[in-house]
Amino acid sequence: MDFTQQIAQYIITGLTIGAIYAIVAMGFNIIHNATGIVNFAQCEFISLGGMFMYSLVVLFKVNLVISFFISMTGVALIGALIEIGPIRHARSKEIIILIFLTIGISEIIRGAAQEVWGTDNVGVPSFSGENPIHLLGGATIVPQHLWVVGITVLVMLMLRYFFKNTLMGKAMRATAVDRRAAALAGICVNRMILLSFAFSGALGAVAGMIIAPISTTSYDTGIMLGLKGFAAAILGGYGNFVGAILGGILLGILESLGAGLISSQYKDAIAFFVLLLVLFLKPTGIMGYGEAEKV
Repeated sequence: MDFTQQIAQYIITGLTIGAIYAIVAMGFNIIHNATGIVNFAQCEFISLGGMFMYSLVVLFKVNLVISFFISMTGVALIGALIEIGPIRHARSKEIIILIFLTIGISEIIRGAAQEVWGTDNVGVPSFSGENPIHLLGGATIVPQHLWVVGITVLVMLMLRYFFKNTLMGKAMRATAVDRRAAALAGICVNRMILLSFAFSGALGAVAGMIIAPISTTSYDTGIMLGLKGFAAAILGGYGNFVGAILGGILLGILESLGAGLISSQYKDAIAFFVLLLVLFLKPTGIMGYGEAEKV
């Protein structure tokens, strides 16, 4: 494989992992825009999505498509329960207190998952086989890469339609812009915040399920993916929907190129180096907070 083919392979790999980061970043953004907090339980939503999928498909032999939607719904319900319980009834509503609360919730979920599934990495079957596909330029991908990109694009289009064309989506956008004004307009703010946590859980589950056939999954697989998704959200402009997509793709490509051209040992460090660089040079991110429409 010559240098050009290597670069093409790295970029394709970067687009795949970048799509995962974009989905995770959107989950962070949805909750941030509704509440102002950083929900670090998002990391566990990713792990739970993959482990639920594993349990249903591998252990209980449930149809893959049915398992996908059951897992997504289950994690969405867990996200909703987090909001209904500790977040809504927290004695202090200070942002920093709620952020630390999500960290504690994340630790509890991770510990419970370890008790249920153990510490071993487990595999999930690919959605449509594992025979490699050869592309122009010498790059090779497996069908699951196409599923990752395709499902990511579908999720983005569905979210765009929901927030722009549905009454509930517009209510969530109004809550994100000004909670007090939304409440005065008759919008049930608590319900919109509840939906934001449910949506965040569903997005995290989708990310965990579509990446599991490629990288396997475990009770703590979401930690690094979640933190990199957070880095992608910062890179694109925290709270910015378009920025989450752009940040995820850029971060995925940079990470893949860095791992391939420099060393795979620095793969994880690259994401956090980019995060620190952005915070130092342009804290608002590429798109800039509030420069594009928030959701």
